[in-house]
Amino acid sequence: MDLQQMRYVVAVAETRNFTRAAERCFVVQSALSHRIAGLERELGVRLFARSSRRVELTSAGEAFVAAARDCLAAADRAVADAAAATGVVRGRLAVGVIVTTAAVDVPELLQRYRARHPDVQVVLRSGRSDQLAAAIREGELDIAFLGLPEGEDPPGVASVALAHDAHVLVVPAGHRLAGASRVALREIAGETFVDFVAGTPARAQSDRAFAAAGLVRDVAYEAGIVELITGLIARGLGVALLPSAFIRPLAGADPHLALVPVADGPRRTEYLAWSRFNPGPATRAMLDVLGVRPPA
Repeated sequence: MDLQQMRYVVAVAETRNFTRAAERCFVVQSALSHRIAGLERELGVRLFARSSRRVELTSAGEAFVAAARDCLAAADRAVADAAAATGVVRGRLAVGVIVTTAAVDVPELLQRYRARHPDVQVVLRSGRSDQLAAAIREGELDIAFLGLPEGEDPPGVASVALAHDAHVLVVPAGHRLAGASRVALREIAGETFVDFVAGTPARAQSDRAFAAAGLVRDVAYEAGIVELITGLIARGLGVALLPSAFIRPLAGADPHLALVPVADGPRRTEYLAWSRFNPGPATRAMLDVLGVRPPA
């Protein structure tokens, strides 16, 4: 057994597809399949249940993948620590972002980071704030940019607040409230809303504001993609509450949208989060680029 076999198994487990796993690992599928089959023979167990259309982990596979991830993380950390001792940052940095990140220009940040640390392999993943925080706790991500309702800290991770922001009402350009100087939640509670999926931190920001005001609203359209949300609004199907720092640049370039300040609307805090447990050299290098000093 070797680390490469472990990487192949983890890649298949995460993609649920041998072809995509081979592409991720930059190897031909036949070679990847051959190495995994050899590992299964060595272990004497099947790691995957296969059919012509599906690939799923067996119970033995689930146990193996959990331990393999730990082994791979330890190996990557050993390489990174050895390089750091010579003053060179190497290894892998897994970064998570929410789709409405506004406190940091993520592409520009990654460009600066790569210029300083070209030997670090950076991977980027988008998702919900709760999912990204959980991925940090589980060791799947090193650092992430999150957005949570004001007053709520990311659980189980180290974090620093980057920005505080108020939501604005996003309406079609021809809406009766377009051009209003300010509105209150009670004035818009009867509108048809477009929002993020129920149960997500992004949705909770608006849900809590209406609940605190003792108001009920109708969320007819749920979406996880901002472009879909704004597209529905632009066509007159509903309105939405979105973080102002994020939506203002988008709305400014779209004549079909208008923004209205909300007196008692939701507020959110954007966080930078990372593992509480001994962040590696690549993570510390990113914190340095951002001007954040982790606890000693």
